[in-house]
Amino acid sequence: MNQKHFWMPGFLFLLLGIGTANAQTYVIIDVPGAGNGKGQGSFPQNVTDSGVIFGNYVDASGVMHGFIRSPAGSYTKFNVSGAGTGNGQGTEPVSINLFGTITGIYIDSNNVTHGFIRTAEGNITTFDAPGAGTGAGQGTLSYNINLWGEIGGYYFDSVNRGHGFLRSPYGSFTTFEGPGAGTGPIQGTGSAAGDGLNVEGAIAGAIIDDNNVLHGYFRQPDGTFVVIDAPGAGTGPGQGTDTDGINAEYLVPGPYYDSNGAIHGYIRFPDGTITEFDVPRAGTAASQGTLPEVFNLRGEVSGPYIDANNVSHGFIRSPNGSITTFDAPGAGTGNGQGTVPGGLNFGGDISGNYIDANNANHGFLRIP
Repeated sequence: MNQKHFWMPGFLFLLLGIGTANAQTYVIIDVPGAGNGKGQGSFPQNVTDSGVIFGNYVDASGVMHGFIRSPAGSYTKFNVSGAGTGNGQGTEPVSINLFGTITGIYIDSNNVTHGFIRTAEGNITTFDAPGAGTGAGQGTLSYNINLWGEIGGYYFDSVNRGHGFLRSPYGSFTTFEGPGAGTGPIQGTGSAAGDGLNVEGAIAGAIIDDNNVLHGYFRQPDGTFVVIDAPGAGTGPGQGTDTDGINAEYLVPGPYYDSNGAIHGYIRFPDGTITEFDVPRAGTAASQGTLPEVFNLRGEVSGPYIDANNVSHGFIRSPNGSITTFDAPGAGTGNGQGTVPGGLNFGGDISGNYIDANNANHGFLRIP
């Protein structure tokens, strides 16, 4: 249920080494009340530097609920008032700041999406971006919160076109369109999720043009755009460059999709140079490959890679280019199963979920 990218459908190897982790501790996270059927279970979104884990769990009826797990292992569960109680509806936290304030989305009984803010004390405010549609599959996707309480995301309007927004801590909105954004359904401007808004107010995401090609971007605090196209990115529908987020130094990692639909990782550095990378065991067919999801202030990048059998495995790439791969204990080895990292803190702790042999989801925390 994690939604890191706007679109989910070169080849310069700077890897100085690859290894398989053999000295780590795993904590399995099964939120009380999580279902154990296909597509159900626990979905940690991220882990903070203090060890707090948050995310959502899906119950036996397919409804999403928010949770916060303390470093000691106790759980706080919550639902936004107005969240639907049907399959695929409910509450999904996405981003947290240093004060413990969470933002995310909830999906109502009509399958319309809305944004929410939850303070560390448990107070919840809901909101909708101006211009957000009110039909099924439309609405507001609140995906990022920074230190100052500024929120970034995007919304789908009444014709299902995406538009970016920034919400001030006082509730006012700035909406924006990326250069070259398409005007058709499921085109337009989106944002990365979780780490897509830095402390200075720069927001990263992806633009989908009129040909359904992705282009990464970040929008600077003064409103100017920098467009990112990885050298190996394809130029056909569903291909191109996405982003994972942006840090205070304007480092931007993300995936790109080549002309065959395979996925590769890249990092754009503040000077504009781009390094592309692949986990050596990653598959090379469409929807296989290397999928960076998260990064930390040390310049480490983590995420899943998908092998030739469509099984997901975890990786972490160090700033020197070396890559360590890993699998959570209990992860399945069948098509669509495996290990899916989704969070990374400064200490190198990785959170995520794994899909077991029965296609149920379990959270994990990997401590190096």
